[in-house]
Amino acid sequence: MPHRDGAGQRRARLARAVWSVMSERGLSAVSMRSVAAAAGVSVGSLQHTFPTREDLLVYSADLMVQRVRARIADESLDGEPVEVALRLLAHLLPLTPDSRVEMDVNVALVAESRALPRLAAIRDEAHRSIAQGCRRIVALLAPELGEEEAGRRAARLHALVDGIALHLLHAPPESDHAWAREMLGQELADLASSRPAE
Repeated sequence: MPHRDGAGQRRARLARAVWSVMSERGLSAVSMRSVAAAAGVSVGSLQHTFPTREDLLVYSADLMVQRVRARIADESLDGEPVEVALRLLAHLLPLTPDSRVEMDVNVALVAESRALPRLAAIRDEAHRSIAQGCRRIVALLAPELGEEEAGRRAARLHALVDGIALHLLHAPPESDHAWAREMLGQELADLASSRPAE
């Protein structure tokens, strides 16, 4: 029986099919035919919504970024500041099956962005958003730091989050992720205890 959903739901369903194909078979396997098959629609129907493969990839990448932002926005800000910061940053790490697929797809799309300027724009905006988020976390945990030192610590935090995410992506899905939370938690605790230079 054909799916009957709104335009937004249909586009999101097609994006999930893109993620599925990419996660299982890699970016090179993403074609209008493979995505249509994964979504259970005809190629013509897919092209009616996304005329080109680029349109499909761009929408899929943008939706992924929106999903991560929504999860972070929904996160509770109640609690001890280091724990709050850890919960927020955990949404950027592949700690769950869904976020692991997102990270896997994100890495592939970053590589593809060299050839597609529209993807590069999404990549760059996502990078800026994470950088801004790290600046806000530094301000939350160490508001007394000067602007230069706060910027340095925010860049360090950003690099640590990116590095942990890639390490987690290379680890087997069933492996213990406790080390990642511990490492990030130590960095945040150190940040919270930092003092401006005399």
